[in-house]
Amino acid sequence: MQEWKQGGKILGRSCFNHIRKRHLGSFKFQPQVSFCLCKLLGGIFLGYIYIRRLREAVVAAMDYSHSQEVSDLENGDFLLKPCSKEILNGRTLQNVSSSIMRKKSDPVLVSSVRFQMLRHFLANLQEVILGTKLAVLFPAIPLAIAADFYKFGRPWLFAFSLLGLTPLAERVSFLTEQIAYYTGPTVGGLLNATCGNATEMIIALFALYQNKIHVLKYSLLGSILSNLLLVLGTSLLCGGLANLKKEQRYDRKQADVNSLLLLLGLLCHILPLMFRYAIGESPVTFHYTLELSRASSIVMLLAYVAYIIFQLKTHRQLFESQEGREEEEEEGDAVIGFSSACSWLIGMTMIIALLSEYVVGTIEAASDSWGISVSFISIILLPIVGNAAEHAGSIIFAFKNKLDISLGVALGSATQISMFVVPLCVVVGWTMHVHMDLDFSLLETGSLAFTIIITAFTLQDGTSHYMKGVVLFLCYIVIAACFWVHKIPQNQITVGKAFNGVFSA
Repeated sequence: MQEWKQGGKILGRSCFNHIRKRHLGSFKFQPQVSFCLCKLLGGIFLGYIYIRRLREAVVAAMDYSHSQEVSDLENGDFLLKPCSKEILNGRTLQNVSSSIMRKKSDPVLVSSVRFQMLRHFLANLQEVILGTKLAVLFPAIPLAIAADFYKFGRPWLFAFSLLGLTPLAERVSFLTEQIAYYTGPTVGGLLNATCGNATEMIIALFALYQNKIHVLKYSLLGSILSNLLLVLGTSLLCGGLANLKKEQRYDRKQADVNSLLLLLGLLCHILPLMFRYAIGESPVTFHYTLELSRASSIVMLLAYVAYIIFQLKTHRQLFESQEGREEEEEEGDAVIGFSSACSWLIGMTMIIALLSEYVVGTIEAASDSWGISVSFISIILLPIVGNAAEHAGSIIFAFKNKLDISLGVALGSATQISMFVVPLCVVVGWTMHVHMDLDFSLLETGSLAFTIIITAFTLQDGTSHYMKGVVLFLCYIVIAACFWVHKIPQNQITVGKAFNGVFSA
């Protein structure tokens, strides 16, 4: 108010001095009259400026609201409205973990664009492409396509494709979460559960299509091992070191359910191996092992369906930690429309499929060029790069003493790979007449068995300290060293024809 009075006083004096000189000659104002007239004129002038600016703000708000309604109408987003937070429970802990790699977008950057459709597209582009801290890796996608088109070295094609898959995996998690805002908790939860490991699933299907059964088995085995040993181990290690003076606790109920499913999956993997060693090597044995694997895969899929019903319907409270609810509240509402999210999800899935074909087709060339075994690349490198955002989020939440989220990420991903992706590949191979079975050979099955047993013993008491993380992490190092020296004969890697690139004649 003091600035208003001072400004009005100065303005009033200047105006009255101008009038006095022009029309009133040497007329002298009394100080009281002059002061009152100064305040009156200054108040009228500043009030006029205030009303004008208020009118401009109202007009701008009305134009923005109208443009939002038109853009929603043009993109079909008026058909579905976001669900309320009370019923929005379709997010899995994998989505919550991946959200740690996201960053807020500034809507002011695109608000000055004149055309509504262009403004809407740029806003979506800003949220989807630039809304992640891994956006710096997006240039690897056009570089991979250029490497294939211009026939660069196949190891370069493999490296660019592997780097390009990292941000895409996190963006698929973001888009499925955006769709879950509109579809409700059940459909959103099913979508998140299906697309939670979309990268590994697509790579596995392309390996199955190219008859690279060993690459397929190694990549799926590596996903399970990395989640149970690397992700969980580093989370417990970092969380224990960051909270030395606190006792870290977590809910054992969720861990018990996932451990039971992992043990069931382990049984389905061990039985074909034991059957083959009990009967002996013969064509008849291979036929019966294949039939046993297909029957076991159907049982595993049924168990996974029961797990989804258990998780999303009957016992949802076991999988909803307090930390997860707090993170959901911090995230807010949907930032893009339903139709836009579906379109972006389809487009990114197609790009993942293209890069997955590059990875599967050039893995042997990269192995020969770098001097690294195919088993090490498939078991160690592919899972680490494919889910880097999810893994980093799990470790960060462990630093914050939110172990329920970290355990949900590691155990949930491992369970999904073991009980859904692996048997799905067996069933799909059955329809394609590809001999994909659950016999992962002795070394691989033994590593899987010890990993699941050690993890189950680690999580049995509901408390954590850094020594548990040290043991799990060192187990992963030992297994990685084992597959570093493990070489596969070239004729066992692939049965189909060699990969020559998408743009080859």
